[in-house]
Amino acid sequence: MPTSAEPVNTTVWDTKTQQFHGGQDWKFLNNFVEDFSVTTNLLGTPAKALQAARDAITTCHHYPPANQEPAKSSLAEWIWPRGWEMHRDRLLLGNGASELIDLVIRSSPGGTWKAGPWDVQYKEYQRSAETNGRDILCPKGDDKANVVCIVNPCNPTGDYKSVEELKTWILENVQDNGVVVIDESMQIWLGPHFREDSMTAQTEFLEQTYRQRNISIYVIHSWTKIWSCTGLRLGSIVCPTVDHCVALKRIQVPWSVNGPALAFMDEVVRDKQYLEDTWRLTPIYRAQLIERLKGLSAQKAQHNQPWEYFGKPYLSWVWADLKSEAVAERAVALAKQAGVPVRSGKPGYDRPTFVRIAVREPKQTDVLINAWKDL
Repeated sequence: MPTSAEPVNTTVWDTKTQQFHGGQDWKFLNNFVEDFSVTTNLLGTPAKALQAARDAITTCHHYPPANQEPAKSSLAEWIWPRGWEMHRDRLLLGNGASELIDLVIRSSPGGTWKAGPWDVQYKEYQRSAETNGRDILCPKGDDKANVVCIVNPCNPTGDYKSVEELKTWILENVQDNGVVVIDESMQIWLGPHFREDSMTAQTEFLEQTYRQRNISIYVIHSWTKIWSCTGLRLGSIVCPTVDHCVALKRIQVPWSVNGPALAFMDEVVRDKQYLEDTWRLTPIYRAQLIERLKGLSAQKAQHNQPWEYFGKPYLSWVWADLKSEAVAERAVALAKQAGVPVRSGKPGYDRPTFVRIAVREPKQTDVLINAWKDL
């Protein structure tokens, strides 16, 4: 570990082969307070689910269940409280969303790939598309692609399309015989009514689009953000048909979800209070964070443009434009020195004046704001 507050000069990512991601700095800070660089839940890991994962360690001398049960059924019942049995066989768990992203992209037809409808979003999809030799189309262009990936709500911009808007966009931007991947990892923050606006509830639309235009629509979730368990690696994918799910299972590495992760999943879906607290507190603390950032920005307003803040009010982060690449770089450095790293918009997103700031409890936010007082 380092002997000072300065971060160790360590390169964690193989920049030639890996996609930059937040969440790596904390390990190299001897004064670490909180990680503001990842969009995990401000409440931390649910206690009962964490204990279930700990208990499962005692059976690590056994293989995890090859059918992912009972965790898969528990998640299916949580996603579809009514009639979950008819949908369960379209559901597959994975080693985080990253494994499932790669499975779908690798198994999709070759040709063009398009992100959308945002001009910048989570980059793992594009990385997988490029690795598999696809032609990358401009997300704002009019050209239809045969593989489209949509992060909704968009990370990092915080933009969101309702399910009806999303259905229209898909029909207008995807070629017949194409593939659509919708990432709804952050959609649960929408509130208690999130299921009603989720593509997982649009079974008839998924079936009709596949039947009429042969467009396969998948819905991916990374559960590591809402339940703050990124180290456990938990994701799932809802396939348009059972046959699609079987096809993915054929190329999935066996036992890609370990025993503690499956135990965590089986328990966490029962924790209703955790989600209620998430929906209640996140908008409050997010609004407070923006107000405090506005206070910092106002001090510089005579000489610089005021900072801008983006994203829906219920989300677990703020996408902030500091209007200056130098200021943004300094902000990232100061936050790291104070033990509260934030996500720079420069690597991966190519937005050098932006930073992404997680929503955290006020005492933790105090440390970040104090670090930026002399920015």
